[in-house]
Amino acid sequence: MTGNFAEPRLRALVADTLGVDADDLSLDVSLVDDLAADSLDLAELLVRVESELGIAIADRAVERIRTYGELVRAAVASARAMSARSTPEPLAVRARLVTPHGELRRVEAFTPYAAETIVADALAAGRGADLELTLPAEATDGDVGRIRARFAWLVDRGVGVHVGRDDGTRRSFAA
Repeated sequence: MTGNFAEPRLRALVADTLGVDADDLSLDVSLVDDLAADSLDLAELLVRVESELGIAIADRAVERIRTYGELVRAAVASARAMSARSTPEPLAVRARLVTPHGELRRVEAFTPYAAETIVADALAAGRGADLELTLPAEATDGDVGRIRARFAWLVDRGVGVHVGRDDGTRRSFAA
C-alpha cells in the first residue's frame, strides 16, 4: 500500500493483539461488538500499529474507528500523510575541484550547507578551475538536472562544471 503499510501485516497484528483468527477480520467486523475488544485492547493495538508498522493514527481518527475496515482506512490515510510529510534523504555527492595548484575532493550529503561550501571553494579557486560533481548511480535525471542547474552559474565565473552519475554514463556539462 503506502510506505511501511501493508494490510496483511495490519491484519496479523490485529489478530495477534485481540486473540482472534485473521480470517475473522472482514472489513465490516466490529472491533468492540464482534471481537469483544475493550478500550485497553484498542490502546494496545494502536501502540503496536505505531511501533511495529510505523503508523501513528491521529486521536481524532481513533475516536471514529469502530470496524476493522475503518482501522484499515485510518492506517492507510495516516501512512499516506506521513509519507507526504517525510523529506527524502539528501543525495551523496562526490565533489572534485581541480585547479593549477592541485585538487580538492570531498564526499558528503548534498545539503544547502554542502552546496555553499562547494561554491565557496570553486570561487576561491578562480578562473580555469574544474568542478566535477558525481552523484550515486541511482540518482534520477531530475537529480542530475537539479544539481547541474544549482552550479551552472559558476561557468560565467570561469569555473568548468561537470555533473554526472557514478555509473559510467557520459557526464553532463553545464553551460
